[in-house]
Amino acid sequence: MAAISPGSTQGRGSRAAALRLVVLFGVVSLFADVVYEGGRSITGPYLALLGASGAAVGIVAGGGELLGYSLRLVSGRLADATRLYWPITIAGYVVQMLAVPALALVGSWPAAAALIILERVGKAMRNPPRDAMLAGASTEIGRGWAFGVHEALDQVGALVGPLLAAAILALQGSFALAFAILAIPAVITLATLAVARITYPDPGGVSARKADVRTEGLSSTFWLYIAAAGLVGAGFSDFSLMAFHFEKAGTLGDLVRLFALPPHWQNALPAIFYAVAMGTSGLGSLLFGRLFDRSGIVVLVPLTAVTALFAPLAFLGNGTTAFLGTILWGVGLGVHESVMQAAVAQVVPAGRLASAYGLFNLGFGVAWFAGSAVMGALYDLSIPALVVFSMIAELAAIPLFLRLRRHPALRGSPAA
Repeated sequence: MAAISPGSTQGRGSRAAALRLVVLFGVVSLFADVVYEGGRSITGPYLALLGASGAAVGIVAGGGELLGYSLRLVSGRLADATRLYWPITIAGYVVQMLAVPALALVGSWPAAAALIILERVGKAMRNPPRDAMLAGASTEIGRGWAFGVHEALDQVGALVGPLLAAAILALQGSFALAFAILAIPAVITLATLAVARITYPDPGGVSARKADVRTEGLSSTFWLYIAAAGLVGAGFSDFSLMAFHFEKAGTLGDLVRLFALPPHWQNALPAIFYAVAMGTSGLGSLLFGRLFDRSGIVVLVPLTAVTALFAPLAFLGNGTTAFLGTILWGVGLGVHESVMQAAVAQVVPAGRLASAYGLFNLGFGVAWFAGSAVMGALYDLSIPALVVFSMIAELAAIPLFLRLRRHPALRGSPAA
């Protein structure tokens, strides 16, 4: 099939082709998410089993995000400068798909931490060029909707992966087997990616656009948006810390007793919770993406206010409130992966998309690392203080989102 170039084609045919590309990217992400979200759903309890502290888990999770998001700047600028969108994307997927199953082979938490961080590096390599290709091909169908559809498919895998890991832990009680099984969807991911590369060699015509990797001259709106997203990221706990808390505090023990489950199911429940969060994220991303196209950035105001409640529910309550907190955490993830990603493409030139995504993800990653490190340290000192920090950081973003709605490109279109 010929390369899609939405900027130069019009009509139903180009819309259908753009949607097919979005769906194909979504299928790749579906199988990839089975792998790395399946792995991430059990890394918290796994690190606890290997002897890591709360601070260590916070630093590993936040440090992985920091390195991963920081490298997205390099990856994005490299993709824009070289136009090698596909090779960089493929290389990132290969690294990521190798790192997760390799966790089956380690026997210490530092070794596991190294692989967890390596997985983040792989994701950092492939996300900016992939998102640039996705954004380029999505102009025909609406960026919020395109990223929402992609995220929904992505979250199908993010739902299946944790459930698969949970089933293995519930039936076999083996973390090593759970990680090893993930090698199967990893192979499928790379095979599907090869099909996508052959079918769409130049999605959205991105390689034909004039390269522009400068960071200066980007609008003040873009930088204000990074600041707002960074505040959300600082208050958004990594699920590894939440799962670590569930394990250490025995939060889910009441659910094990309530449903008369075998004791070892307490290790599997965090993965099930994570699967529920992924399902919530996937369904929410479709709705939030469509709302963004119609109403603009203002949709982030109520969504941020509601999702800020995840912290007290997850860290201060029992198994039932932890479940509700996990659902709200999933809502927040869906917002980040649909609305926040789509908004970037609305305020930067097309030729600088990959670089802009790299900058956005760098800012978000630095904030996430700082927030995760603080929350990890606070966890060992005062869990209520952790909750207060999380909520203040998230709610502080709301005034910035209200200011951003003044930008014409972020007001949405009721006809979308």
